[in-house]
Amino acid sequence: MNSDDISPMHERARAFETAAELLAAPDALMPLSVEEARVVVGYMTPRYIPANTTFIREGDAADEGFMALLLEGEVVVESVTVSRTEPLTIRVLGPGSLIGEVGLVDREPRSASCTTGADSLCAILSRNAFEALITEEPSIGSKLLLAISARLAERLRDNARKLRLYAKLAKAMQLEIDHLLAPGSR
Repeated sequence: MNSDDISPMHERARAFETAAELLAAPDALMPLSVEEARVVVGYMTPRYIPANTTFIREGDAADEGFMALLLEGEVVVESVTVSRTEPLTIRVLGPGSLIGEVGLVDREPRSASCTTGADSLCAILSRNAFEALITEEPSIGSKLLLAISARLAERLRDNARKLRLYAKLAKAMQLEIDHLLAPGSR
């Protein structure tokens, strides 16, 4: 069967079922049943994003809060803030990854850029849809919000571990520099 034989409605149904399976997988972000995941997916919109498309830009302050669940493809997350000159790849994400969840819950500028590394299919949850989910399905909405919060807390702890490591490295480097520059060390 070629792609011309698949109707847009069939593609949408397939994308939604894939999204529900990813959200309800045992290693997924949140402890949702398949039925609950289908409810969440009902608030999402499928979006095809061609390869090499930057769909989130670091520093973008536009209030377009959304989160994407990557169904197919690959997304490269980069930041210029970290290196101050050239984009630094923070991570490469594959199917099942959530992207932009910080932008879903706050109204601050984006903290990194996200570019598709391959043709990608995402399920998008906008802030408005998220708020509707919380209002209309509070039990499921709260599970999603708690899961996003746990994910953000995990990132915060990971960043704190990295900062401690960087501080130790900086201290060791400073001690080495001080030793090399000390009188009589040459």
